[in-house]
Amino acid sequence: MSEERRLDVLRAIVEDYVATQEPVGSRALVDRHHLGVSPATIRNDMAALEDEGYITQPHTSAGRIPTDKGYRMFVDRLATVKAMSPAERRAIETFLAEALDVDDVVRRSVKVLAQLTNQVAIVQYPSLTRSTVRHVEVVALDGARVLLVVITSSGRVEQRIVELVETPSEELLSDLRGRLVRATVGQRLPEAALRLAELIDGVEPGDRPIVTSIVTTLSHTLSGERSEERIAVGGTANLARFGADFDTAIRPVLEALEEQVVLLKLLGEATRGPGDAAQVRIGMETGHDGLSGTAVVSSGYGSDAEILARLGTVGPTRMDYPGTMAAVSAVARYVGRILADG
Repeated sequence: MSEERRLDVLRAIVEDYVATQEPVGSRALVDRHHLGVSPATIRNDMAALEDEGYITQPHTSAGRIPTDKGYRMFVDRLATVKAMSPAERRAIETFLAEALDVDDVVRRSVKVLAQLTNQVAIVQYPSLTRSTVRHVEVVALDGARVLLVVITSSGRVEQRIVELVETPSEELLSDLRGRLVRATVGQRLPEAALRLAELIDGVEPGDRPIVTSIVTTLSHTLSGERSEERIAVGGTANLARFGADFDTAIRPVLEALEEQVVLLKLLGEATRGPGDAAQVRIGMETGHDGLSGTAVVSSGYGSDAEILARLGTVGPTRMDYPGTMAAVSAVARYVGRILADG
């Protein structure tokens, strides 16, 4: 019971400090929380928590505040993810569902995540090296031209006009369309590009100039999709709301946000997907010295079978962890669903 009570005391200290930004004393815990014990017992529990490194006293005769170790214990054992209200869930889903394309989905995700958490939001564009080909279409245009359309599992649509040496017959385009679909659909983009080369040898010699032009363009399109990782950042102005949390650290935080490699490392490996609890890294767990006063909450997004990329938030260690974890998980889930249905 003593250990459970100390965990309850730690939870109360974290919640009060996050809410008030003031060190928490034993009297405040008695007044605000129904812990069922005397102030003297709470003081003893606070002393034990301080000895174990979960809380600290910033000033003489002041109350206590959580340490990074205390926040970690809170997240691992005490925090329960807040349930988002039906209105919040509908607002997220409606706002994201109005997106016109993948880029718009990312922009809207950054915006809604920053608004929900009042933190800096980071969203990685879908990792196209992990995307698969969903559909390929070849459409005859006027003259010796065709329109090549590629749709990937990440929802991206690529269109290319191919200038041919002569006007192709509908029979040839129909046959080639079937070959392209069989060779690429369901394949990851790099593998699909490699399989296309085999198609040229399988057609009649007289058709090879036309087929070569179309296949070469498609191969370049698929290979071109493997561009460098891109990141969208929003809500940087929220740093100004953190006040004393970032008085001495706002510059290194801003510098870190300008470095794409740092942002990718902050989001971590996308080992968790929609429906799983968000990952939380606190203080030095971020792996960046300039972010020792921050915490990062992140999650992978995509389908149940495949994670396409990651998203998350950066804020002070004194954050609403349950609420932030709920927001990150919810946005990740809706983004994955929209891309899967797109």
